[in-house]
Amino acid sequence: MEDNNFKGNQGSHPFSRRKFINLAASAGLFGLMPKGNAGASFTGDPAGSFSLQDDLSGEINLIGGYGKWAAEIMDSRLPSLSFRREEFTDLGSWREAARKRTMERIAMPDLGGTPRVMVNRTYNFDGLHIEELSWQLPYGPPAEAILLKPAGATGPLPGILAFHEHGGKKYFGKRKITRTSETLHPHIRVSQQNYYEGVALANEIARRGYVVLVNDAFPFASRRVRLQDVPGHLRQGLSDDDPENPENIDAYNSWAARHESIMAKSLFSAGTTWPGVWLAEDKKALDVLSSRDDVDPEKIGCGGLSGGGMRTVFIGGLDPRIKCSVCVGLMTTWKDFMLNKSHTHTWMKFVPLLPNELDFPEILGLAVPSPTLVINAEQDGLFTLTGMKQADDILKAVYNKAGATESYKGSFYPGPHRFTRDMQAEAFAWFDRWLK
Repeated sequence: MEDNNFKGNQGSHPFSRRKFINLAASAGLFGLMPKGNAGASFTGDPAGSFSLQDDLSGEINLIGGYGKWAAEIMDSRLPSLSFRREEFTDLGSWREAARKRTMERIAMPDLGGTPRVMVNRTYNFDGLHIEELSWQLPYGPPAEAILLKPAGATGPLPGILAFHEHGGKKYFGKRKITRTSETLHPHIRVSQQNYYEGVALANEIARRGYVVLVNDAFPFASRRVRLQDVPGHLRQGLSDDDPENPENIDAYNSWAARHESIMAKSLFSAGTTWPGVWLAEDKKALDVLSSRDDVDPEKIGCGGLSGGGMRTVFIGGLDPRIKCSVCVGLMTTWKDFMLNKSHTHTWMKFVPLLPNELDFPEILGLAVPSPTLVINAEQDGLFTLTGMKQADDILKAVYNKAGATESYKGSFYPGPHRFTRDMQAEAFAWFDRWLK
């Protein structure tokens, strides 16, 4: 890629290489990354200011002259397992069939039973009891997690799986939404300010009377790909030495963004998908959370921003142990991805063939009638506003048909791709309403 200007298929929307890097980081979900940007890091406003025209049928789209043809295919019929189709009248049988097919499509690997959990450290901080945990999965380095709950709490409490965002930064994971000491890494401080208005999201949820578990997603933080484990010609001169150095973190994050396409193709070649691996590992975290004596297994919710919203879509829709979901900054239609927005997104959400059977919001709709809140930002550069509103209409239709109208809410806030304090207040109130 040239170092001066980059022009995508949108034709009339040139933007600088640096702006593209910052856009991708601000998106919270990398899909593609310019070559040679090892020193790039996101430190600005996650405004997601770049957007194509808010039109899902225009001639200008990501696949050019083929977009109209592809859109007409998608518009010609409802997906075959959409609950909106007239032939589906029994909620239970439809949900069972649709979940079964979705699980087949994502090809989730079998990770066995509940992993053996190591408690590596316990302490109190800022009114919270904190446990640093780890467990070994059948592959890769040990998965690490942070558990938080009110200090001195007694009796089983509701549990929350809190999911960190993607953010284009795979070096960090659970630390992105937690605070466990007075000292914060400068990258984490900037990230929390940009995405959460300075709030450590998991801490604030725990403070309200929840046991909160934050696990590193694959391949972030403890689950990240180590440079020493890949062929030398792919390392591009980088190493795992002095990993906490901010410049080395920036270089690793840029390398890991470019490595996404290799990882995705390799997972497809292995007979699985990235959503399948994410779901498998998050289900192990859910096993850990639900098996604890201090957690009420009948009152477990999940939620997160961006990449955390994507994880919410899959586990919220596919695991009935989740009783309440909050998806933030990650909701649109497959058509919006196809025509307008796939280039701003990671490989981590795409499931071959599934769009024939369920539209993207209908994956989360598999949770019906479990309470589901979707929070959108109207100027979110990851999606068109049209796509977000169409997804909201789809989820409303699913919940209305199931007789669970009060269990779904779609909210829209002005502004860019963030999980603001106002949004957080609504999310916390949603958890309180349905889990307490």
